[in-house]
Amino acid sequence: MIDMSATDERSLEDILSEPTEATRKALAQTSGDIVVLGAGGKMGPTLAMMLKKASSGKNVYAVSRFSDKAALDRIEQAGIETIELDLLDESCYSQLPDAANVFYLAGMKFGATGKQPLTWALNSFLPALVARYYKDARIVAFSTGNVYPLVDMNSGGATEETAPDPVGEYAQSCLGRERMFQYFSETYDTPMTLVRLNYANEPRYGIIVDITQKILNTDFREGFNRHN
Repeated sequence: MIDMSATDERSLEDILSEPTEATRKALAQTSGDIVVLGAGGKMGPTLAMMLKKASSGKNVYAVSRFSDKAALDRIEQAGIETIELDLLDESCYSQLPDAANVFYLAGMKFGATGKQPLTWALNSFLPALVARYYKDARIVAFSTGNVYPLVDMNSGGATEETAPDPVGEYAQSCLGRERMFQYFSETYDTPMTLVRLNYANEPRYGIIVDITQKILNTDFREGFNRHN
């Protein structure tokens, strides 16, 4: 058992990026190099590091604007080649590697309020550019559970059989991302998988961290005194 209380973030990332045997086996059976687009975000560095550990003999590339230079440094220290560019700028696509396997993590996830045009550009227009450019590759594109409608809390939740009915512009733009990838997959017969992520239960962010921070930042003495 790992003592997580004695683990710093770098060590934690090393643990989280350790591939399972199933991951190693799957990548061993997959030919070609790998590129992670949008690798500078929350999940990107960990995923890129996991792919590097699990894919002996393959080149792994990490592509991002890398506004977080600390993420850039961690990825490079893991032996992964980084490429700094803005994927919205089509003139930069000549710098992208000729990889057979693409993980697409790019997108507008937070801060969409008041930036609706940019949100749609990143979440719906950009996927079209990438899907067209990498039409001959295999693509795994990260999406979100926000494309599902709101359902009754006692229903057990939406399933893959639930028809998308996104609420709000962010969620609508994410459905746009899926439709763009689906369109180009059908047009060019591109092997593609959409992965709908829901809010992450991860030691560095997500529900667990939010609740923990709320508890730590709550002055329980105030509530105790108010009720006594």
